[in-house]
Amino acid sequence: MGRSKGGSGAKNGRDSNPKSLGVKVYGGEVVSAGSIIVKQRGTKIFPGENVQRAGDDSLFATASGTVKFYERKNRKYAGVVPSESAKA
Repeated sequence: MGRSKGGSGAKNGRDSNPKSLGVKVYGGEVVSAGSIIVKQRGTKIFPGENVQRAGDDSLFATASGTVKFYERKNRKYAGVVPSESAKA
């Protein structure tokens, strides 16, 4: 018959742990070098100026400054504008 009949609910109850993906620092916020900006699966947001992509596709800042999100040629980018105090 194509239907299971058992009396136990033991087949239910499996769920994966949350992965805490998403934007961690929003546009206009200040970050230090090495801070994670976005945790993602695949490159939904691409690395821009002063941002690099980690092995798990996370984006992190390579310089201290202010986070800036922008779009160019139908791609979303995350960049960091260096602060004046970081340049000196």
